[in-house]
Amino acid sequence: MRPSANLQRLLVLGLSGPIVALNVWLVTQVFRYFEGLITILVAAAILAFLLNYPVRLFQRAELTRSQAVTFVLLVTVALLAFLGITVVPIITEQTAQLFAKIPGWLEASADNIRTLDNWAKARNLPLDLLAFSERINDQILSQLETLPKQALDLAIITLSGLITVTLILVLAFYMLLYGQQLWRGSINLLPAQYGIPLRDSLELNFHNFVVSQILLAAFMGLALVPIFLALQVPFALLFAVLIAIAEVIPLVGPTLGIGLVGVLLLLQNPWLAVQVTISATVLQQIRDNVLAPKMLGDITGLNPIWIFIALLMGLQIAGFLGVIVAVPIAGTIKGTLDAVRNNQLLLKQHQSNPTEELSQ
Repeated sequence: MRPSANLQRLLVLGLSGPIVALNVWLVTQVFRYFEGLITILVAAAILAFLLNYPVRLFQRAELTRSQAVTFVLLVTVALLAFLGITVVPIITEQTAQLFAKIPGWLEASADNIRTLDNWAKARNLPLDLLAFSERINDQILSQLETLPKQALDLAIITLSGLITVTLILVLAFYMLLYGQQLWRGSINLLPAQYGIPLRDSLELNFHNFVVSQILLAAFMGLALVPIFLALQVPFALLFAVLIAIAEVIPLVGPTLGIGLVGVLLLLQNPWLAVQVTISATVLQQIRDNVLAPKMLGDITGLNPIWIFIALLMGLQIAGFLGVIVAVPIAGTIKGTLDAVRNNQLLLKQHQSNPTEELSQ
């Protein structure tokens, strides 16, 4: 019996790998086919999830659900319009100016690297910094050459973005009104031993992770703006927003955001790049060691290696949106499986010792 059981287990493990890979491939193909629709639905669901908190707050002030949803949505639209009139044009202008100045920064950095390369050759050091710099500069310039062609479609992209934002807001409005009924109906379709753990785990992970990551990213962005202005960093608002957006990506996001800004500033002013990197790193450590533990806690219980794998899978399947939701989805799967396993163990213990529990 034991050899056959071991053989059966090996067969199950051997077949599970290709089945999982096939399912991942199918999910990727389905997402790519319905990418626009799924992106809008997920964005609307996340927005409705976030707006549900102020909606509940206004409901406590004796407003009906529909009144609270309407008021919160109007405030959200006004806030987005304000950002679109004030912040977005500044970021767009700074982005265009940054792309225009990068070639000049590359030339200035090439002169510095040429001096360093001559210093290394005079001391017979096995370094070829100039050739390495030229390859990097060529790659950056080749990427910049494609930007004017993409900029020709800016009007179409802007119009499409406005339509997408409108659809997201309309869907979020209806999700706030009727989403809870749809969610409960979907959970009730599953057996209770799976539906209840899935509901609890999903709400816990998305509540703690998504809300906390967005708040922490907003903290980084708002705190970096005055620091960058005090250091007289060029494109301060753009770089602060870039780091804040990268902070949403768990595990690797802070390093990517701070590293990218540091490299860009290194082309123009190495000492300023060092100051910016140190300031952003110190602030990021405060975020990770002081604020994040209180807000996030151990919400997923995932090993960092599994978090990294989840991020890679999310990036492959759904791009940046997949990276954002990869960790809460992975935490939801783990939490659901752990809850189901614990319930099964408790059921087995109850079946094996019914008299002992009755006596207690």
